Amino acid sequence: MSAELTTIPLQFDSPFAGELFLLGRLLFGVTLAFMGLNHFMDVDTMAGYAEFKGLPAPRFSVIASGLVLVLGGLGVAAGAFPVLAAGALAAFLLISAVTMHDFWSIDDPEERQSEMTSFLKNVYGAGAALALLAVGGTAWPYALGLGLF
Repeated sequence: MSAELTTIPLQFDSPFAGELFLLGRLLFGVTLAFMGLNHFMDVDTMAGYAEFKGLPAPRFSVIASGLVLVLGGLGVAAGAFPVLAAGALAAFLLISAVTMHDFWSIDDPEERQSEMTSFLKNVYGAGAALALLAVGGTAWPYALGLGLF
């Protein structure tokens, strides 16, 4: 006999659960949106780094990734289109971890450590985005409630 897996709807019944969920969304989403704004404030430098890393169309890549970070971050923070926002952030963070922060290919120990730190930040950010994606189809407290799903 195998055990049955059951799920229960996401509930925010415990004291301050909704407020803590909002705080987590704000910390995560606004930080990523701010990082995206940085893409627009220094496009040339970031495009040079993207070109150095071998990305095709480096300037476009910087602008597109900035848009993903700003719109995805604000979407998570506001609870607007959460599935789309969290999914886009998870995909971006995983892809950029591997393409932009390939610490395993760097010889210089200080540069390798810096890239590994950035790689790990992207990976744990992707984990948070995936967790939000998993609950993206449920009602979020203190959210705009706009969504496609």
